[in-house]
Amino acid sequence: MKAVLAGSFDPFTLGHLDLAIRTLGFCDQVVVACAVNTSKSGLIDPDLRQSMISQSLHEAGLTGASCALVDGLLVDFCRRESINLIVRGARFASDFEQEWAMAAINATLAPIETVILPASATVGFISSTMVRSVWLAGGPIDGLVPPAVARAMANLPGKDTTWPR
Repeated sequence: MKAVLAGSFDPFTLGHLDLAIRTLGFCDQVVVACAVNTSKSGLIDPDLRQSMISQSLHEAGLTGASCALVDGLLVDFCRRESINLIVRGARFASDFEQEWAMAAINATLAPIETVILPASATVGFISSTMVRSVWLAGGPIDGLVPPAVARAMANLPGKDTTWPR
C-alpha cells in the first residue's frame, strides 16, 4: 500500500520524519507531498524544501519514502499517483479537529481514506512555526529538524546571528 504524508514542511521537522517512519510501519511506500501554496510566502523555497526532505529521508535510510512537490488539490495528486491513503499527524486535540474536517472534505472529493496519527511524545512538541521562530532568532535547531535540514538552513539568509546573547 502507498500512502501520502502532506504538508507545507516549512521546514521539515523531526516530527514529520517520525510520521514518515511510522507510516512505513504499515505501508510499503510513503510519498511526502510538499505543498506549494502560492497564496503563502514561505521561509524556504519549495525546491529547497523538496531537496531537504529527500536528503532527510535518504539519510534516515527510508528506502520506501520519496518526496514530491504538490501544487493544487492533494486528492488530484493522489489520483494521479494511485494513492488511496492520506496520513496526517495531530499533536493536540485542536489539531485532530482540523485534520478530521480536512479528512471529511477529501473523502467527499475522492474515494480516499485518512489516518490521523497522534504525535510521538518525544517529538510532539515540535512545529514548523516554532522551528522558524527559533531559527529566525538565531537559536539552535539541531534537535528539532533532521541533520540535512539543519545544514541547509545554516546557509539561508535572514537568521539572527547574535545568539546566544
